[in-house]
Amino acid sequence: MTPPASPSLRPRVMGVVNVTPDSFSDGGRHATAEAAIAHGRRLLADGADILDIGGESTRPGATRPLVSEELSRVVPVITALAAEGAVVSVDTMRSEVAEAALAVGATILNDVSGGLADPRILDVAAASGATYVAMHWRAHSDHMTDFATYDGPGGVVAAVHDELSARVDAMLAAGIDAGRIVLDPGLGFAKQGRHNWQLLADLDALHRLGFPLLVGASRKSFLGTLLPDAEGRPRPVDGREHATTAITVLLAQAGVWGLRVHDVRSCLDALTVVHVLREEKQR
Repeated sequence: MTPPASPSLRPRVMGVVNVTPDSFSDGGRHATAEAAIAHGRRLLADGADILDIGGESTRPGATRPLVSEELSRVVPVITALAAEGAVVSVDTMRSEVAEAALAVGATILNDVSGGLADPRILDVAAASGATYVAMHWRAHSDHMTDFATYDGPGGVVAAVHDELSARVDAMLAAGIDAGRIVLDPGLGFAKQGRHNWQLLADLDALHRLGFPLLVGASRKSFLGTLLPDAEGRPRPVDGREHATTAITVLLAQAGVWGLRVHDVRSCLDALTVVHVLREEKQR
């Protein structure tokens, strides 16, 4: 089953641990097992509910590592942090990595492809009893921008709704329990900036699918484009945290299940404000 709701009913905060040399936000900062484990501990100390550990960058244009390389990146980190009691999610599209991660303590599979990259991962999820997060996805990172077209009726919101619905059908057919499914609209994946804003503005349409939603807006390029400098250059990654916090507030009000973030402390600060105001309104 998906992790239970917290007493405050706030979204779960999923802290990002990129064990990669090339992720868009912090690639290379935590590329060794020792650095990634230390970063995971810091995120837990800041209050993260879940650690999302990944060994493959999915930034636009990224090339895929070998399976053996991805395994060597994530397995030691998951082993150490799960042994310390962390709730661990593995961010992978590969069934082999999913199996290895579950064997050493991961309890959530966060598959950005929703089973399209490796259909066998659905069988792994079904057999394991793990929570399965399925993101909207159309293609691998090296050419996903070629698929950022949503010209049908209802535009990007309708397309993401319908394509996620099809993935739900595939998950259920594979034997994944409906109570263990979480959906992700896939901000930035085969989407232009305006598509991300349209999805954020109409999350109710995705809520109507009937499953919890995980949203990852943290530090993404559409926030940098929103905040250019005087020469029109997008705001660098490290300067997008305030905008991320603003979205955190809106997503909490929208009732999402989880938030995938880089800065756990600022996210939790914003969620605390939302909770206090909500409590006051209910008095």
